[in-house]
Amino acid sequence: MSIMTEKTNEHVFKAEPAESRNSSPSVVEEASVDVNSEWTVAEEKAIRRKFDLTITPLVTVLYMCCAIDRANIGNAKIEGMATDLNLVGYRYNIILSIFFIVYLSVEVPSNVVLKHVGPRFYMPFLVFSFGLVSLCTAFVQSYAGLAVTRAVLGIFEGGAMPATTFFLSCFYKKAELFFRMSIFIASSSLANSFGGLLATALSKIPAWGTSSLMIASWRNIFFFEGLVTILIATAATFFMPQSPGNWKYLTPRQQYIASERIRREHDAHPKERVTWHHVRQAIFNVHTNVCAWCFFCTNGAVQGMGAFVPTILKEFGWTSTKAQLYSVPPYVLACVLTIALGYASDKINRRGIFMLGALLFSITGFGILRFSDDVHAKYGAVFLNAIGVFAASSGFLSWGINNTGNPAVAAVAGGYMVSVGSIGGVLSTWTYLPTDSPKFHIGHSINFALQLFCFTLAAFGLLHCKYENRIRGQGKRDGRVQGLSEEEIRGLGHKNPQFRYME
Repeated sequence: MSIMTEKTNEHVFKAEPAESRNSSPSVVEEASVDVNSEWTVAEEKAIRRKFDLTITPLVTVLYMCCAIDRANIGNAKIEGMATDLNLVGYRYNIILSIFFIVYLSVEVPSNVVLKHVGPRFYMPFLVFSFGLVSLCTAFVQSYAGLAVTRAVLGIFEGGAMPATTFFLSCFYKKAELFFRMSIFIASSSLANSFGGLLATALSKIPAWGTSSLMIASWRNIFFFEGLVTILIATAATFFMPQSPGNWKYLTPRQQYIASERIRREHDAHPKERVTWHHVRQAIFNVHTNVCAWCFFCTNGAVQGMGAFVPTILKEFGWTSTKAQLYSVPPYVLACVLTIALGYASDKINRRGIFMLGALLFSITGFGILRFSDDVHAKYGAVFLNAIGVFAASSGFLSWGINNTGNPAVAAVAGGYMVSVGSIGGVLSTWTYLPTDSPKFHIGHSINFALQLFCFTLAAFGLLHCKYENRIRGQGKRDGRVQGLSEEEIRGLGHKNPQFRYME
């Protein structure tokens, strides 16, 4: 744990003696800095500010590319893709399901690979690859061809969200994480808003290409959005750090502080390899499962909105262009409020109460969509849904990572939570069916029920954290450490009596 002293009215963080640490090589040695050095709050703040101006924007842009390339199929559908590729009956829903089934199957393995090889080249590789697949979708000629490209897209996109979540947890402390995660999650809502604008503009580009294959309307959406993604991913390799302890844009002293502050908070070596012990700790953590299944509920709504909001709005009687443009404002507002909620949550170091508050928006929104026939009220409900599900999604991921107790466990937990959430993505592909058009009562009812369930589960999660913290404070979990060595105590992770859940 950090030792805090007063020195000219300024907090100073003092390094622990070298002999009290894990004897394995540390990032302190990478930075070649005296292990007995001290740092001030001002120095730590300067490092955090540098991360905020570089690391967070970088991964936000990368994830925005991911969100655009994932959701553009919803925009392309109403711009002629459904007709050109003969997506009759449930074919569109099957295409979406194929993507999410592959997507969720790679998330945990992808994060284990990330933990072993590091993010510098692996994360840009994922982004480059799904950008290339998106570009190639412009040349698809059949329903079967689209199914194959969406499956391949799922392989590379599946690792993006858990990778970004874990990556940020390696650079920011617990009380700093939600705000930064809310920025990258909010980027997906911003991507959906841009997606509507981009789809409208790109679909108007005159036909071009060869006589045997002309690129026009919906094909332009996939081609140009995929091309931009490839270029961004290529540039990202020059800026992406491998770890806080060796990032070239920090001085040696800043590298030491950046890695040491994270190591102390987790009381674990940042380069620790993922083992089955960590996998078990992640999957059998009550709170990880609470956040995972809450994310299942909210992510299902997020993915459903991305794939079906243009269709839902078009069923209001609007033209394709009007539906695309009117899908923009709800996402922009959701982006702003998601970031604001993350900032407020980090400021007071609480999670649960904010999650419950956000869910009230989505509960109300889906209730209006289900039970109201007024077009204006239903369009207003889309705003409420976007605010609730995007804000809650970022919160549950952050909350789950905060309560893992170990970086290696966090890597597994991040992938596990996103995998469970992706099951919600699979469900979302079957909530809005052509036979349920134009009112989509079944889809709205399913999401309304899921938001109510999510609220109940989140309330249980909050009460569980409060209960555990209280009895640990009373010493009722101290028996867990009796007869254990210091190394074994450290391996307890979230079960350590000294560990406190973030509420």
